[in-house]
Amino acid sequence: MTGHPIAESRARALVAAGVLLLLALLPRQAAAECAENRVDLRGDWGSARFNVEIADTDATRAQGLMHRESMPRWSGMLFIFDGPGRRSFWMANTLIELDMLFITPEGIVAHVHDRAIPHDRTPVSGGDGIQYVLEINGGLAAQLGISTGSEMRHPRLDQGVASWPCE
Repeated sequence: MTGHPIAESRARALVAAGVLLLLALLPRQAAAECAENRVDLRGDWGSARFNVEIADTDATRAQGLMHRESMPRWSGMLFIFDGPGRRSFWMANTLIELDMLFITPEGIVAHVHDRAIPHDRTPVSGGDGIQYVLEINGGLAAQLGISTGSEMRHPRLDQGVASWPCE
């Protein structure tokens, strides 16, 4: 700058204030990455983001994705339970093929059930210690490489124990 010394000083102060404001907003933007209607997954295979509906009551969990003829590719349903336990699902009245990801309280995928068969009443168990189940379109987990050990990020996980916290 080759102008007036006071003008140069004000210009530097404005630039510095802009940089500080940007730095102050970055943590908020990172926290904004987590949203109730989104699930992020990551692993050695890469990462993926799904728009999700939440099923967190007995009624919404019982209804699940029954009677739906389709679901957009990057969508799913996140089933949230009050605590960890043995979780089993079936496909009665479900019209579309689904992958079921059984997830621990820490957000770790413990089991992936590939391509659950529509209308099948055979229980699909994710094992013990499961607090979340993410249902996505059938075959998508294998296509993306989502596997046991992948991590999920979502604001409803206890952020104090989450392997991939929101903040």
